[in-house]
Amino acid sequence: MLQTAAGRSIRQADDLMFELNDTFLRMIVGFVAAAAMTFAMAWLLIPLAHRYGLLDHPAGRKDHAASTPCTGGLAMLTSILVAFAWFGHWTPVNLGYMAAAASLVLLGVLDDRLDLPWWIRIAAQCVAVWLVFYCGVHVDHIIQILAIKPTGYGMLTLPLMMFVTVGVINAINMCDGVDGLAGCTVFASLCMFAGAALYSGNTVLAQAIFVFAGSVLGFLLMNLRFPWQPRARVFMGNAGSALLGFTVAWVSFRLTQNDLHPVTPILAPWLVATPLIDCVSLIGHRLLRRQSPFRPDREHMHHLMLDAGFTPNQLSLTLMAINLALGASAAVALRLEVQQSVLVVVFVALCLGYFALSWRRAHAVAAFAKLHRALAWARLVPTVQPLSSQLSETDDPVSQLDRDACAAYPAPPSETSESGG
Repeated sequence: MLQTAAGRSIRQADDLMFELNDTFLRMIVGFVAAAAMTFAMAWLLIPLAHRYGLLDHPAGRKDHAASTPCTGGLAMLTSILVAFAWFGHWTPVNLGYMAAAASLVLLGVLDDRLDLPWWIRIAAQCVAVWLVFYCGVHVDHIIQILAIKPTGYGMLTLPLMMFVTVGVINAINMCDGVDGLAGCTVFASLCMFAGAALYSGNTVLAQAIFVFAGSVLGFLLMNLRFPWQPRARVFMGNAGSALLGFTVAWVSFRLTQNDLHPVTPILAPWLVATPLIDCVSLIGHRLLRRQSPFRPDREHMHHLMLDAGFTPNQLSLTLMAINLALGASAAVALRLEVQQSVLVVVFVALCLGYFALSWRRAHAVAAFAKLHRALAWARLVPTVQPLSSQLSETDDPVSQLDRDACAAYPAPPSETSESGG
């Protein structure tokens, strides 16, 4: 009888190991397949982009060297949809994501071609949130802050989801001003989301995140600068920034609102810290200066770092490393049972600290210049100092959201833009 029980335990252990090995194999295959498909689609879409005018032309504020296809978002969406179909992710929640993501990308393609008004994009983002909400993605609990018992949001669920999603989408859009920056930032965030999902036992969500991360990596191979690729071959466009921002928000909802594999919602903003801090600080500056929140300028974090001496690749990798460090620090703090209220206070302090630092542009540039010199001293970046006026050869130094909304909120005649436009 003991031998029978022992044999049954061994068989159960073997079955569990086989299941785990199969799960991790699916993750790896999904990651590699998504990366390869995105790279191939980005390459194949280049001639179609030239034929149908899906190009970002160097004109006005746009300082890249040549007209460049902005079909990266369409390439990433294609690989995600194919991977989801191949692995059989046909649940209502995943179908809602696929439908919402496809609608945002298609509208983004039209926006890249026709330059649609900003309010149309905001409305489309809200409709996309309603779609995933209808398909089963909800925000059911608030975090335990100051000993408040978790409760449901009730009627505030959908408006809160819209607010968060629109905020994340436009934070990613605002940081899409340097070759590889938005892609590297989102790739780092998705890697940390995948780690949190695996740690909590949510392997189903982790498989989807591996597909998302693979698609971003495939895009980065066409968007980052390499010795054999001196400039980006493809931009993500507004379609790509909308897709990545929406994906990050969807993943955060799925990860933190799962009763079977609970992860505290306070972790989510830490995993997307750098674009959120930059976005909140910029909007705060503009409001206090009685300017439109969408007023174009060169006050974004990446503009300050470019003026401080960072090259586009150095900038992208440095901010990606900072994002990873902040996310990992929050995860370790939670593992050490630090109170969630403390993490909330620290995150707000980081936002206020950067807000104060960047209030005076010269002070922020000087601080980033010190960071660049420290990295050069540690031989983490080359010691070559580019011109302070160097700009990316990729996207517009002012985000698309800024440009479009500026027309709706014109500055008074006495105001002038510091961006030289």
